[in-house]
Amino acid sequence: MIDNKAEKSSNAMWGGRFAAGPDAIMEAINASIGFDQRLARQDIEGSRAHAAMLAKQGILTDSDVEAIREGLLTVLSEIEDGTFQFSTALEDIHMNVEARLKDLIGEPAGRLHTGRSRNDQVATDFKLWVRDQADAAVEGINALQKALLAQAEAGADWAMPGFTHLQTAQPVTWGHHMLAYVEMLARDASRFADARARMNESPLGAAALAGTSFPIDRDMTADALGFDRPAANSLDAVSDRDFALEFLSSASICAMHLSRLAEELVIWSSAQFRFVTLSDRFSTGSSIMPQKKNPDAAELIRAKIGRIFGANVALMTVMKGLPLTYSKDMQEDKEQTFDAADNLMLALAAMTGMVADMQANRESLEAAAAHGFSTATDLADWLVRTLDMPFRDAHHVTGTLVKKAEDAGCDLADLSLDDMQSVHEDITEDVFAVLGVHNSVASRTSYGGTAPDQVRAQVQRWKGILT
Repeated sequence: MIDNKAEKSSNAMWGGRFAAGPDAIMEAINASIGFDQRLARQDIEGSRAHAAMLAKQGILTDSDVEAIREGLLTVLSEIEDGTFQFSTALEDIHMNVEARLKDLIGEPAGRLHTGRSRNDQVATDFKLWVRDQADAAVEGINALQKALLAQAEAGADWAMPGFTHLQTAQPVTWGHHMLAYVEMLARDASRFADARARMNESPLGAAALAGTSFPIDRDMTADALGFDRPAANSLDAVSDRDFALEFLSSASICAMHLSRLAEELVIWSSAQFRFVTLSDRFSTGSSIMPQKKNPDAAELIRAKIGRIFGANVALMTVMKGLPLTYSKDMQEDKEQTFDAADNLMLALAAMTGMVADMQANRESLEAAAAHGFSTATDLADWLVRTLDMPFRDAHHVTGTLVKKAEDAGCDLADLSLDDMQSVHEDITEDVFAVLGVHNSVASRTSYGGTAPDQVRAQVQRWKGILT
C-alpha cells in the first residue's frame, strides 16, 4: 500500500537544507518505491547483516543492535502481510524501511546507517535479488529439460523429418529433436550459473563511493549474505550493474531458445502438420470459428523475447554514458530487470507445462518423414559405399533420381529398379534397404547422431546430470 501524500517528516531524512518538499512532478520522477518495494526482503537481510557486524566491531551497542534486529523483523512481517504503508515521499524501499524502523524503535534506527550509504545498500539489495533470480532461472530451466527428456525417451525411435530452411532434409528421431533443446537449455543454465559466480561479490561497506573510516568488517557481512568475498574496489562496487546486464543477456538468449521451440509448436500443431496435439490447458478456442484450437501459450512465449531483449538493450543504454560512480540514471535498472525476470519465469513455466502435456502424433511424424525425398542423402551415401563412387558423382546421380521421382509424382522408394538403373546401371536391389526412414535414422550412429541407440544414451546421460 502506497501513500502518495507528501510527508513533512520526509525532509528530516535529508537534514535542514531541503526545508521545502519537492513538487509533485519531482516527487513522481524521483520516487522508486512503486517498484523497488519488491527488494524489501533483501534490504532487511542486508541491514541485519550490517547491524550484526557493527555490533561485533563495537561501533554499535548490543542493545541497539538487538532493537534494530527485532524492529526489522517487525517491518518485514508488516510488508509480507500487506499492512505496511509505503510512501512515495520517502522515495524508495530503503528510506521507507528506515522511517518505519524509527517509528518502532526510536533513536537506535538512526544508527543503522553508520558506515554505509544508500549507494552500496541499493547495489547490495539489487545484487541479492538478481542472484536469487539466476538461481530460480536455473531451476526453471532444469524442470523444462526434464519434460523434454520424458518426450525424448518416449520417442527415441520415432522417425520424423529433419529440416533445413524449413524444407525436408533428412529423417531424424523425435527424441533427437527434443534433445536438441535440452542441449540449448543446458547452455542457458550454464550462462546463469557463470553470471551468478561473477556477481557474487558484496558491495556492502563501499559506502557512497570511497569506503568508510569506521572499522567495519566487510568479510563478515559478505559471508553473512552468502557472497564469496567483498568487492575489491569501492568505486566499482557502487557503480557496477554488470550483474544485471549479464542476467538480462542470459535471459535474452534463453528466451530466444524458448521462442524457437514455441515457433515449432505453433507450426507442428497446425492442421497442415499435425505433428503434435497441445492440451486444452495451453490452448484457446475462437470466438467465431468453433473448429479452432489456438496455441496461444506458445505464441505468447514467442512474444516474450521482445520484452526481455528490450530490457537488456534499455539497461545497456542507461549505463553506456555514465561516469563513475553513482548517478540517478541507475535507478532505471530495476523495472526492466524485474519485468524481464518475471516474464522469463512465466515463459519457462508455460513451456514446461506445454511440453509435459503435449502428445506427439507418431503416425503423422513418420508419414512426413517418408516424404520430401528425405532419404536422398542415404542414397548418395550408398552409392559411395557400395559402388565406390566419388561423392560428387553420387550427388549428381541422386539428384537425377530425385528429379525422376518428382516428375513421376512419387518418392524415391517408389521408383522401380529399372528406373534407377536407367540413371546408373550398377544400382542393385539392395539400394531399397537404405531408402526406408527407420533404416536411415538407425544408420546415423556417430556420436551426437540421431540413431535411437544414441538418443537413448543421451537421455540416460542427461538423467544422471539432472537428478
